[in-house]
Amino acid sequence: MADNRGKRPNTGSRKKKNKNNKLLRNIIIGVEAVVLIAVIIILVFVFRTTDEQTGVTKIDLPDADIVINVPEDDPVVQEVRKGYTTLAFFGVDARNGTLQKGTRTDTIIICAINNDTGEARLCSVYRDTYLNIGTMEKPSYQKCNAAYAYGGPEQALNMLNENLDLYITKFITVGFDGVMRTVDAVGGVDIDIQQNEIKFLNDYQASMYSTETNTVITDDYIPVTETGMQTLSGYQALAYCRIRYTAGSDFKRTERQRDVVQQIVDKAKRMDPATVVKIVSDEKILKCIATNMDLNEDIIPMASEVNKYSIVDSKGFPFEDKITTGMIGPKGDCVIPLDLKSNVEDLHKFLYPDIEYTPSETVTAISDKVASDTNPYLGR
Repeated sequence: MADNRGKRPNTGSRKKKNKNNKLLRNIIIGVEAVVLIAVIIILVFVFRTTDEQTGVTKIDLPDADIVINVPEDDPVVQEVRKGYTTLAFFGVDARNGTLQKGTRTDTIIICAINNDTGEARLCSVYRDTYLNIGTMEKPSYQKCNAAYAYGGPEQALNMLNENLDLYITKFITVGFDGVMRTVDAVGGVDIDIQQNEIKFLNDYQASMYSTETNTVITDDYIPVTETGMQTLSGYQALAYCRIRYTAGSDFKRTERQRDVVQQIVDKAKRMDPATVVKIVSDEKILKCIATNMDLNEDIIPMASEVNKYSIVDSKGFPFEDKITTGMIGPKGDCVIPLDLKSNVEDLHKFLYPDIEYTPSETVTAISDKVASDTNPYLGR
């Protein structure tokens, strides 16, 4: 395997002592928007080894502010919440620590973990998907990645819940620099590079270095020059995750992101305690993370059974047989679900395969509105 890693950032971090090395060896969980698994590891050990979430942006979202289309005591809602842990992961186009709002989500991943089996399913929501990012009272139909920019994680969660009949209350957000440094901390990711990806991978590296991330990372990049399996640095992996101009466009891009997720899972399974401590010690990573997860209610319960978690499947939403793209007037080039209602039905079958689901009136109404807005542009 060719080792094509660029120079790693000098974190200058000091390893923190942790008495629980057994737990260090066992903390892995297969989920994230490009860096989920390492982020969960970071959060677990930050919470366990410090009195405060040093460097991590904590965003409180009262349950009353989270939209759910059906009553909390609905049997389906109760069954999902009892049987599954569902999280939202946002990868934001942030270069200056902007994690609360004001930046669009390049990555949106829904993760559903079966609490009994530990099986995790990931579903990328294409960032250009035409959905309602407002409310039913004040709708705003446009590309869904704008929700985070306008209203931060609260509006992004509500967008997912309202359009997709989900019941998500917990999230993790990661910025650009966090992606790069976390991938480096696990030793890079092994990716099979295709010929049509090389130009764009290098172009993104050059663009990021010259105009974007030079404010947060100072190492020169190393261009990728060959095809085949090779180890990408965090800098290169971030560029790889941004490629969207090959065949498959944004659909292929989200597939690349999920491939990187799987590679991080594989690397994390082989990490030793010293590597985990190194990740936790890097305050520059911590400053690129925002979450509303709680130590006692969320992190520790997940950590206690973390050995059983594994990614068993991943997909993109809307689904490939019920999707199209097109210019929707001033809204631009959008990803359009062909019948949102049936797409949402398929989403629930994918995330929660053992639970029967019937679309809510809200999803039915949004589905009809998406069709009426987009059909004239699609000639339907």
